[in-house]
Amino acid sequence: MNRRTFLQSGAGALLGSSELAFLTGLEPVSAAQVKVDPGIVRFDSGIEPLVRLLEDTPRERLVEEIAVRIRKGLTYREILAALLLAGIRNVQPRPAVGFKFHAVMVVHSAHLIAQTSPEADRWLPLFWALDHFKESQADDAREGDWTMKAVNPSSVPAKNQAVRAFTTAMDQWDEAAADSSAAALARHLTSTEAFEIFARYAARDMRSIGHKAIYVANAWRTLETIGWQHAEPVLRSLAYALLAREGSDPLRGDDRVDRPWPRNQSLAGRLPTNWRAGRTDSGATVEMLAVLRNGTENETADRAADLLRRGIGPQSVWDALMCGGGEILMRDPGIVPLHSVTTTNAIRYIYERSQNDETRRLLLLQNASFLPFLRSSRGSSARVDQLTATEPSGSGDQAVTAILAAIGRDNPAAAGQVLGYLARDANPKALVDAANRLVFLKGNDSHDYKFSAAVLEDYGHLSPGWRERYLAASVFWLNGSGAAENPLVQRARRALGG
Repeated sequence: MNRRTFLQSGAGALLGSSELAFLTGLEPVSAAQVKVDPGIVRFDSGIEPLVRLLEDTPRERLVEEIAVRIRKGLTYREILAALLLAGIRNVQPRPAVGFKFHAVMVVHSAHLIAQTSPEADRWLPLFWALDHFKESQADDAREGDWTMKAVNPSSVPAKNQAVRAFTTAMDQWDEAAADSSAAALARHLTSTEAFEIFARYAARDMRSIGHKAIYVANAWRTLETIGWQHAEPVLRSLAYALLAREGSDPLRGDDRVDRPWPRNQSLAGRLPTNWRAGRTDSGATVEMLAVLRNGTENETADRAADLLRRGIGPQSVWDALMCGGGEILMRDPGIVPLHSVTTTNAIRYIYERSQNDETRRLLLLQNASFLPFLRSSRGSSARVDQLTATEPSGSGDQAVTAILAAIGRDNPAAAGQVLGYLARDANPKALVDAANRLVFLKGNDSHDYKFSAAVLEDYGHLSPGWRERYLAASVFWLNGSGAAENPLVQRARRALGG
């Protein structure tokens, strides 16, 4: 089963159809509206009034105001664009990329969850993201009320100087020069050209527990949906975020978070030219997983490079990195370990999209070095490759209901039941549809959306035999049916007359 088949969802979801019935009062969001379309008609400057509406409407009224405008013809894509731009203009990605800035980073995650949902459900993730923006906007106001300033026109480099000016500024950690040259990249480069430059810096350092890479991946994917005409403020915000240094001087290169980068540059240069042509080998995945459990950031990168030199293909290394991230979270379910999954998802996306061979080598090795930073000495000694399948009670809908009821109450049992369910029915669509609805109904935190979106996407990129274990490990963070309902659902019901 390929990724496209996995991500498609039908209207017959198993859980919560009555809970979400109020959404039928809105025009369904068609697949065409949420699909990435490189030929999209560009928005005009009329997006500014909608951005101002999001900025100026009080949090307690925004859902209701947007519901009224949707009934009058406001489109999904227009709201998505305004939401991203409002966050970028009003929420500072500092001192660390994360915290309140999740309102920006989670926009694509909410969009991806919407894409994988039945048409009638696709508005709810957007309502949640709008409400989350207002919360972050208030947090930013309390912390100094930062607002992105207009770029100084005289400081923007000419077209033939833009790339050199930007890379020089990023290499020197020069915020002012990076800001103006990022504006030049947006004005003079295509999306593909600009992406390759930002991909180079997405995983340069290990600061902010992976949020830099997450922001690059999610911002780019949102731009692909809303249109490149909105790129300038987004690229300026990305440059500012990527230069967050959180206390240490990166130019000295003596901090642990900076040391893997130059070392992995050297390691990447010694890989064979045909490093991507190796074979898929489950035994190599097990070998890589063993090093990820206890190895240092140097040892994990060394083993990944060694496997590639021995003729193992990058797919088997990625299988280990994705499942290893799931295992880190499975052993110690917490916010920091969770980023072993979401950061690996972001780096893998950038790796897949990049066409630069050197960048791809570096991203894979940096991801291998990154996971030890997120590994905890606490928690269990559970291993993702030793999860045991158990038969869930009942079959079909009953089995899915049993699994979702176990999540949050007995996660090891739920993980075993997921494996048993997939062994009996290799198509996870019914389980995924139901899990999606629980994100809508129960999710209260940006990490619920970020994590769920990452898991549902990466499932399709894992080799058979490993993808099932990866999905089973995810139950240690997914919402179960016994969790409390998000109060926003009640507000949306009232706003929509449900």
